[in-house]
Amino acid sequence: MERAELELSILNEISRVLGSTLDLHAVFDQTMRVLADRLGMERGSMVLLDELTGKLRTEAALGLTPEEISRAIYDMGEGITGTVVATGESIVVPDIATDERFLNRTGARPLTPSGNGATTSFICVPIKTEGRIVGALSADKTFRDGDALKSDQRLLEIIASFIAQALKIHAIVAQEREEWQEEKRSMSANLRSKYKFDNIIGSAQAMLEVFDTIAQVASSRATCLILGETGTGKELIAKAIHFNSNRADKPFIRVNCGALTGTLLESELFGHVKGSFTGAIKDKMGRFEAANGGTLFLDEVGTIDTGLQVKLLRVLQEREFERVGDNRTMKVDVRIIAATNLDLQEEVGKGRFREDLFYRLNVVTIFLPPLRNRREDVPRLIDFFLDKFNAENAKTLRKISKEMLNVLVRYPWPGNVRELENAMERAVVLSRSDTLTEELLPTAIRAFSQQGRANMASEGIDALTRRLAEQSINEFELREGQIYDMVVRQVEKALIEKALDRCSGVKIKAADFLGINRNTLNKKFKELGLEAEEIAEAAAAAQVPPAVK
Repeated sequence: MERAELELSILNEISRVLGSTLDLHAVFDQTMRVLADRLGMERGSMVLLDELTGKLRTEAALGLTPEEISRAIYDMGEGITGTVVATGESIVVPDIATDERFLNRTGARPLTPSGNGATTSFICVPIKTEGRIVGALSADKTFRDGDALKSDQRLLEIIASFIAQALKIHAIVAQEREEWQEEKRSMSANLRSKYKFDNIIGSAQAMLEVFDTIAQVASSRATCLILGETGTGKELIAKAIHFNSNRADKPFIRVNCGALTGTLLESELFGHVKGSFTGAIKDKMGRFEAANGGTLFLDEVGTIDTGLQVKLLRVLQEREFERVGDNRTMKVDVRIIAATNLDLQEEVGKGRFREDLFYRLNVVTIFLPPLRNRREDVPRLIDFFLDKFNAENAKTLRKISKEMLNVLVRYPWPGNVRELENAMERAVVLSRSDTLTEELLPTAIRAFSQQGRANMASEGIDALTRRLAEQSINEFELREGQIYDMVVRQVEKALIEKALDRCSGVKIKAADFLGINRNTLNKKFKELGLEAEEIAEAAAAAQVPPAVK
C-alpha cells in the first residue's frame, strides 16, 4: 500500500510537470529529478530515433556530462537501448556488470561492485506513440530487490507513455511553429515586394524626388515627417521606408492620432496598468512597446493634445516612457515616422503644436505632391486600379472611353489618389459592358466634365483663338513651317497671362487653374520669355533700367 501511494504521488507530480511546459528538455529534466528524489534513481536518459539517419541519439539526460551524452549513440538493435527500440519490449538488468548487452558507451556507470558490495541496476523501457517506437527511456539505481525493480519498471513504463504524449504535442507545436515561420517569411517577402520603390506609381519630377529621399533615409533610423494633403498616400510611403529598411522583419505599427484624444490616446501609445483610470480592468501593452525594434507610424500627428506632446517628445529624445498609472520606466528601440496634412509651422505659430517637438519630428521631411500637380501619373494609376478592381470583382474590363480618360486627367482631384481609387472602384462595380464610360463616374466628376464642355463651347474661347491666329498671321512674316508654332506660342502665352492675372500672379495657383504641373509652367515661362517680361515690368515700376535691376 505504501508503494502504491508513493507511485500515485510521483505520477501526480510528473503530470503537473507535463502540464507546466512544452519544453521537452525541461519535461524530462524535471521528471527525472522527481524520480531521483523519490526513488533514488541516479542517472537517466531519453534516447530518440533520428528518422533521417536511423541512429538512436540521446536527446536529454540527467547525471551525465555533455561529453558522456555525445558518446551515447546507438544503432537499431545495438546494446540494451537499441534492442528495446527494435523490439518494443522493456529490459531490466539487475546487475549491469554481469550482462554483456550493457555497452556502457557513456562510461558513466561502474561495471564492478562498489566497496560496500552494492550493484547497479538498469531499466530501459520503450517510448511508443501512435503505434511506433520512437525512442527509449532508461534509468539506473542501486539494486535492492527483484520486487522493487519490477515496480520501478512498471512505473517507468507509465512515465514513458506520459513522455510519448509530450513528444507528440511537441511535434505538433514544432510543425505549427515551422508553418507559422514560413507564413511569416512569405508575408514579409510579399510586403517587401509590394512596397518596393519601383512598385509605387509616380513618374512626375516631384515623385521622383520623393523616391530619391526615401531611398536615402530607409536604411537609417532618422525620424521622418511626411507632409501632404489627405489621400496622397502618406501611409504608403511610410510602409515603403519601413519595408526597405533593416527593420523590415520587425513590426510596423500604425496609430491614427486623430481618432483618439486625451487619456485614450496616451493609453494607446504607452499602455496602462490595471486601475490607472476608469475602464482600465487589466494591464495593456502600448503601441510603442508593441513596435519595439520596428517602426511606429503616427498618422495625423498634428492633432495630438499639447500635454501629450510633452511625453511624445521625451520618447523621441530618451527612447523611454512609463505606462499610464505606472512608475516603471521602459526602454524602447522604435523608429518614428509621422504624417500630417496640417501646416505644422503654422500650428506652432498659433501655439497648438510645440516648437521643440516639431523640430524633433522634422529631421527628414518628405512632401507628397497632390495628384493635380502630377497629372502625368493619372493614366498609370488608372491602369493599376483597373487591374486591382477587376481582380476583386472577377471582371475583365480593359477599355476606357476617350472622353472618360480626358475627364479623369483634367479633373483637379481634391481627394487625391484616394478619390481616384474610389472613382475607379465605383466604375468597375457599376459597369455592365466591357468599356468604362463617363456615366459611371461620381456626380462631382461628371459635373466638372459638363462645366468644362460648357466653357469650351463659349464664344470667348473661340474668339480668343481666332484673334490670336489672325494676329500671328498679320504680325509675323510668313515662313513655311513656322506659322503653326507661332500661333501655339501666342495661345499658350495668352492663357498663362490670363491665368496669372486671375490668380494674382501666384504661379502654383495658376498652374492648378490651367491643369498643368508647376514645373511645366516654369518651363513655359522660360520658353515664352515671360520671365524677362516680368523683370522688365518690375524694373519699369521701380524706374530702374532692366540691366541694373
